[in-house]
Formats: sequence, structure tokens, C-alpha cells
Amino acid sequence: MTNMFKMMKDAVLAQRNLKKLQDELKRKTVEHAGANGKVNVIARGDASIASIKIDPSLIDPRRADEIGSKVTEAVNGALDEAKKMSASHMQSLMADMGLPNIPGL
Repeated sequence: MTNMFKMMKDAVLAQRNLKKLQDELKRKTVEHAGANGKVNVIARGDASIASIKIDPSLIDPRRADEIGSKVTEAVNGALDEAKKMSASHMQSLMADMGLPNIPGL
């Protein structure tokens, strides 16, 4: 029965640590510059976008399709960086808890 209580206690602790990590990731950001630095996207660790900045030289109504693809590229790059940061923090949390490194988490 002692093992059962320890497992329950460990599960509660893991849940608290995961919530703490999620809150921390909401505050952390990564930046990705696309289009040779003309489109900058800042993403949060929870995979939300904090801001997008577009160099005025790209803003030309005749180039709307090009602007859209450059923004999409930069957003995807920023989200990829946010996922990498999140995965790194998750692996660290799992290691701190003595859990094995599971690829993909």
C-alpha cells in the first residue's frame, strides 16, 4: 500500500511540475527572422505568436502574395523554434523527475 501512496504523491508532483513548466513556457519567447531579416516573428513557448514585424520595404500592394508567403515562412520558423524550446524544457523536467528520455516528447 505504501507504494500506491508514493505513486499517487509522485503523480501529483509531476502534475504540479508540468503546470509550472507550461506557465513558464507561456512567458518565454523565441524570435525567428525570415525573408533575410525583413520579417521577424516572436513566438511564445506555448506555440502562440507574440508579435510579427514586417520591414516597410516589403509593404507594396503589388507584392501581397510574396508578403504572405514570407510571413508564413517566418511564423512557421518561429513556431518550430518554440517547439524545440518546449521539448528541451520538457526533457529537463523529465530528467529532474528521474524519468527516461522519450523521443518526441
